[in-house]
Amino acid sequence: MTKYLLLYRAPVSAAEQMASSTPEAAEAGMEAWMAWGERAGSAVVDMGSPVQSISGSAGGDQIGGYAIMQADSLEALQKVLEGHPHTEWGGTIEILEFLALPSA
Repeated sequence: MTKYLLLYRAPVSAAEQMASSTPEAAEAGMEAWMAWGERAGSAVVDMGSPVQSISGSAGGDQIGGYAIMQADSLEALQKVLEGHPHTEWGGTIEILEFLALPSA
């Protein structure tokens, strides 16, 4: 089983998104994320959290959150990510694979 770090990217920071969201929209958003998490099941290692950059951005869309997932392959992970709320709302997901440390 391979582990993956997912970085949720969007043109607007997570803090800005949360500040401009109505309570109803925030509740609907959380319900969509929880429903997706239930569908993803054991592929979810850490559901993650919104994050805020404190050292500046290297350009492009901002990282607004992360998650840690596991799957037998990248293709299997991509299937789990189909219909993910973040991409349904126009964001993108960057996928990084955890590499095994070389043995000493």
